[in-house]
Amino acid sequence: MVDLNVRINQLQLSNPVMTASGTFGYGLEFQDLVPLEEIGAIIVKGTTQAPRQGNDYPRMVETAQGMLNCVGLQNKGVDYFCEHIYPQIKDINTNFIVNVSGSSPDNYAACAARVDALDHIPAIELNISCPNVKDGGMAFGVTCEGAASVVRAVRQVYHKTLIVKLSPNVTHIADIARACESEGADAVSLINTLMGMAIDIERRRPKLSIRTGGLSGPAVKPVAVRMVNEVFHAVKIPVIGLGGIMTAEDAIEFMMAGASAIEIGTANFVDPTVTMKVKQGMTDWLERHGCKSVREIVGVV
Repeated sequence: MVDLNVRINQLQLSNPVMTASGTFGYGLEFQDLVPLEEIGAIIVKGTTQAPRQGNDYPRMVETAQGMLNCVGLQNKGVDYFCEHIYPQIKDINTNFIVNVSGSSPDNYAACAARVDALDHIPAIELNISCPNVKDGGMAFGVTCEGAASVVRAVRQVYHKTLIVKLSPNVTHIADIARACESEGADAVSLINTLMGMAIDIERRRPKLSIRTGGLSGPAVKPVAVRMVNEVFHAVKIPVIGLGGIMTAEDAIEFMMAGASAIEIGTANFVDPTVTMKVKQGMTDWLERHGCKSVREIVGVV
């Protein structure tokens, strides 16, 4: 039997397959389709301190080998999550991770502190691709100072495993990763979506309500693999890879580039059972290649 166990700081995963935030709801939506307890970790949809309505429609567009979205972090807020969602997921035997978003370091910290009190949530993932409302809307994650400010504020109030999700819309992603590591991040996940745009040439207007959106899916995979490898060589903390993973072979490629675990996102919209197929496919590949543990292939490139 191949050992699929991996560890992200104090977070123990039975296998390296995770779901990406925003593509798997709260997990409950998929429980009739896949055995949730067999997924290494489920990262729930982006959660903010206060409820958010999100952007106007249309906010999703299919593209060649991917999709654009500008959903805008629509959610009912952290209090709703704690009072209504948490009681439904706390006894499911897998790791549930909350993706935390905000508009200021204090805002992030307040949301993280609320989640910190939940016994059965072992980790959070910080989405630092959010706009800094006090700095003209520039995303926190595009500068070392902005990323560090969020991690620093959250680390002061959050005491469990802290994962930081990095934006690819930067010049030197390894520098951002090092800034997060220096402020106490336990791991980094990458990549978040690349900024893109699509135009309706008949109506002569953007296809998305706010003109631009985040590109995800197979189209971004080569960029994601390259960035994962760069960050793996730049930091000492674990790296979680995501971006266009559709198959077990894709997941293995990310792990060889340096990822200790992977997240599956857009593929969940194509095939709701893809997590189980990737997990089994990874097991089959490892057995064929005589590997006793999935950890043997991490960073071999």
